[in-house]
Amino acid sequence: LFVSFFPQLVAGPIERSKNLLGQMYEPHSFDPDQARDGLLLMLWGMFEKIVIADRLAMLVDHVYANYPDLPGSAVVLATVFFAFQIYCDFGGYSHIAIGAAQVMGFRLMENFRQPYLSTSAAEFWRRWHISLSTWFRDYLYIPLGGNRKGRVRKYINTMVTFLVSGLWHGANWSFVVWGGLNGAYQVAGELLSPLRDSVCRALRVNRERPLWTALRTVFTFCLVDFAWLFFRAPSFSAARAMIAHTAANFQLSALPGRLFSLALDAPDFLAALFFLGVLLAADLLQKRYGPLRPYITRQALPVRWALYLCAVLTVLIFGIYGPSYNARAFAYFQF
Repeated sequence: LFVSFFPQLVAGPIERSKNLLGQMYEPHSFDPDQARDGLLLMLWGMFEKIVIADRLAMLVDHVYANYPDLPGSAVVLATVFFAFQIYCDFGGYSHIAIGAAQVMGFRLMENFRQPYLSTSAAEFWRRWHISLSTWFRDYLYIPLGGNRKGRVRKYINTMVTFLVSGLWHGANWSFVVWGGLNGAYQVAGELLSPLRDSVCRALRVNRERPLWTALRTVFTFCLVDFAWLFFRAPSFSAARAMIAHTAANFQLSALPGRLFSLALDAPDFLAALFFLGVLLAADLLQKRYGPLRPYITRQALPVRWALYLCAVLTVLIFGIYGPSYNARAFAYFQF
């Protein structure tokens, strides 16, 4: 039963047996409120996958396949879009899986918690693919000694854990480099923490100010996004060639003239930007106030159903599907 539990069978969340097996012995009766919340979570997952991820994927695939003929700024744009493509693709799958389980009365662990609002690489990995991150922590990092055997051993354990995480995604040097970069970010962040604290004290920087938080968030995203280039590139040599091409031919001024020829026409490109804004707004609200579903379900009946109808129509009208598009499997089905 545990192995074949279909909502999370293929790609997660990577549930623990101690959490799921006990629920299989509990009596389950139909709970309309729980079913409604599960369906809303599934609807949000479909929005992430069909409306955002699959739309962004068209531009990302085009640029990564034709980067020698494009300005380097197009590679930067595609890599930023890929960060949100894989977030919405895998986050969408996780939300659909968690929602489907909830409709049936089962609770699966949270897998994503607004990761791109993180202010450090360490925080990012507490918010990204939580079920896998905690699995590697409990079954690799801690058995290696964790942080119990001194600072040097802690840093070595961190690097080993992230390198193995890269190999888990595929036996390719690009995945190893991706894991190594994310591990190096964490080690460097901890090593530089005393220097950073001293500089902030000397300059009297208030680290609680929104501007400082925003700068740290943007910097963390840039680090994570650079690593995503290696994850998306077909090979390490291709990633290295793309970086060299981008550095030599950045040409920001050349991008506007070719923007709507990168597999997304003007309406689709503007729709992508608008729905990314919706995603970021939802993440910001959830990080500050908690889940939005309870707030929605407390509204008056006409307001609730207007929101439900609007969400369904958005997926139906703006979703990327149908005979003119290639069906896209979820990205994590390959791992």
